[in-house]
Amino acid sequence: MFDLSPFRPARELTNLRREMDRLFQDFWGGRDVMSIEGDWIPAIDISETDDAIVVKAEAPGMEPNEIDISLSNDVLIIKGEKKQKTEEKKENYHRIETRYGSFSRAFRLPAGVVQENVEAKYDKGVLKITLPKKEEVKPKQINIKVGE
Repeated sequence: MFDLSPFRPARELTNLRREMDRLFQDFWGGRDVMSIEGDWIPAIDISETDDAIVVKAEAPGMEPNEIDISLSNDVLIIKGEKKQKTEEKKENYHRIETRYGSFSRAFRLPAGVVQENVEAKYDKGVLKITLPKKEEVKPKQINIKVGE
């Protein structure tokens, strides 16, 4: 026997979104990417050195004052809005692939950071945030003593 039930597109999209969120959480270990929202999403790279966590975000065509960065309880939030620049002359577009709109990204940082020393620089469309680690989370070298 077949079980016929009405097709509910909204429910199906909600289920698909839930499954995609679960896949992302599984891929990232359920802790690094906390949320991704917006009309477009800048690509993010997060790396770690002995002294700092470095976050790079690709945000071409934006001005630094259009980006907001905040840090609370080892959660870094980057949000902003890429606005479409309009010109007065009439143009007939054949294709538009440039993405515009607002975005918000939140990441749980893998180590404690010194909030007072966080630096953000924006150069050629790339936002670079350097978050110095707290002393207690920096790796410590332990020397091995020989026969005493």
